[in-house]
Parts: sequence; structure tokens; C-alpha cells
Amino acid sequence: MLKKLFSKSSKKDDQAEAKLAEEHTDKSQGLEDNVEKETPAGLFARLRQGLAKTRAGFVDRIGQVLSGRSIDDQLFDELEEILIQADVGVTTTLELVERIRRRVEAERITEGGVIKELLKTEITELLSRDHQPLRLPEHTPAAFMVVGVNGVGKTTTIGKLAYRFRQNQAKVVLGAADTFRAAAVDQLRVWANRTGADLIAHQEGADPSAVAFDSVAAAKARKAEVLIIDTAGRLHTKTNLMAELGKVYRVAAKELGRELDEVLLVVDATTGQNALSQAKLFSASVPLTGIVLTKLDGTAKGGIILALANELKLPVKLIGVGEQLWDLQDFDPASFTNALFT
Repeated sequence: MLKKLFSKSSKKDDQAEAKLAEEHTDKSQGLEDNVEKETPAGLFARLRQGLAKTRAGFVDRIGQVLSGRSIDDQLFDELEEILIQADVGVTTTLELVERIRRRVEAERITEGGVIKELLKTEITELLSRDHQPLRLPEHTPAAFMVVGVNGVGKTTTIGKLAYRFRQNQAKVVLGAADTFRAAAVDQLRVWANRTGADLIAHQEGADPSAVAFDSVAAAKARKAEVLIIDTAGRLHTKTNLMAELGKVYRVAAKELGRELDEVLLVVDATTGQNALSQAKLFSASVPLTGIVLTKLDGTAKGGIILALANELKLPVKLIGVGEQLWDLQDFDPASFTNALFT
């Protein structure tokens, strides 16, 4: 059922949009006004546009360094420097360059320009190793928990996910378990109203685990297809606060009667290598299943996606390439690399 509703293409037809708008006119006034049809070509164009800064600060620089050059140690040193400056990270950079060195020797390549294609191939393979799409199970509700530090775009990501699912006529319940940050519940309520999702919330300062419990119970009682639980934006250096996330997860899973389908960590691409430390510490508190990398359109150092995929063995499942509702895209390694290098 869910896989049929949330097909990867996520195409919308006029009749479905009209029905959604009619059902939730009071809640989502203006939401559909500027929605464009999601076609593969349109999605790729948005992806390529969103990666413009990274392409200019990363791939284009590599092209300039390699153009007309013969292959020597200095060329590899310059390649390493560009990769590290693009936030690929030292570990992943050394692995990539070493793999390219071996291919150059094995294939007896002498022209530097060929290395760009080799790099494209190696990046695609790296991103594909542990890649998994967003889990869309047959059972309902599909249960998602979203974690991350303040300011990474966590609540916005939840709103965009709710929008996507509502576009496919799914009943969505949002659980406002971020009960500590001022106005957090109000922000999530705005997204619920805009998308026509149901909101489960307690008063500010309430026990977030109690909110998670009630959210699961409501999703089951209302026969919702999707449940998304928001959590407080923890400082990943605060051990006691991070441990509370584990309690939220356990309570939700117990009431659900199974493990949650996704525990998504939202990280800001502009934070660079700090995203790695965030992911490592969050994974110690909750069983992360994937990463949502936001604000890729705002950085020239999008190479952090390579470090995350390579060093954490944790799949990047969604990427944010713009501010519009439809700019949260499924991550596809081949499409991403093609958009970066084209």
C-alpha cells in the first residue's frame, strides 16, 4: 500500500491535487499555488541548480587543475588539496586518490584530463556502497523519528516530508516531541496546517516520551499511513540530553510493537566536518538508519556527503537542494554525481 502511494517518482496528477486542495482548503491556503509538476527532468534540473556552488568550488577546480596536465605526484597532491578543501575529509580523500592512482597505473593512463572521469566513477561507487532508499513498508503506519541539533533544518525537513506524503493522499500524523525549545510546537503546528497533517502535541516542557507514546497511539487509532516524530534539537555534546532521545525511541517502539522504520539524522551541509561528529554521537543514542543532508545549495563544500557515506557507512537518504517544498529530494548516487559533474 505505502509503496504504491509513495513511488520514487512521486508524480502528481491534477485530479489528486484538486482533491487534496478541496479537503484542506482552510489548512493549506496557498500551498498548491506554485507547485510545479515533478518530472525526472525537472528534478534533475533542480538538483543540478542546487549543487551549483559545490560544482564551482569543487568539480570545476578539479577540471582546471587537470586540464592539459601530464600525470605526476604534484598533480595528485593538488587533487588531494581540492578534495580536502571541499570537506571530503582526509580519510576519504586519501582513499579516493589512492584508488585513482591504482587505476592510472593499471590502465596506463598518462593524461590528467582522464582523471576527472575516473573520479566521477569512484565517487558514484563510493556513494552507492551502502545506499538505501527511504523505507516505505507495506505495514502502516510507517514510523519515522527525526533527530538533529538546532538550526540544521529539522522541522522544515519534517514539513517537507509531510507535504510529500500528503501529495500522495496519505494520512499523516506529526508528533511534537520537541517540548523544550520555545515555539518548537508552534512551528510544527504551522507545517501541520499547511500540509493538512494531524498534530499531536502537549504543553511546553512536557515529557517528550509521553508525546511520542500519544503520537503512536493516535496514528494507530486514526489509521494513519505515516507517523513522523519530531525531537528536541540536542547539543550532541550533552550526554544526558542525548540519552533522553533513546528513551523517546524506546517508548515509541514499544507502543508501536516494532522498531521504527526510519530514524533520520538531519545535518547541515554547511557545517562541514562537524556533521561527522554529530552523526557518530547521535548513533550512540538512537539506532540511526539514514541521513538527511540539508542546505546543499548553500555551500561550496558539498564534499561532506562523501565523508558521511564513506566513514559512517550510513546511507544518505534525502538531500535538501533549495527552500521550496519540493526541494527535498530522494538521494540517488548516480543522479547526484551526474548533476555534480555535468
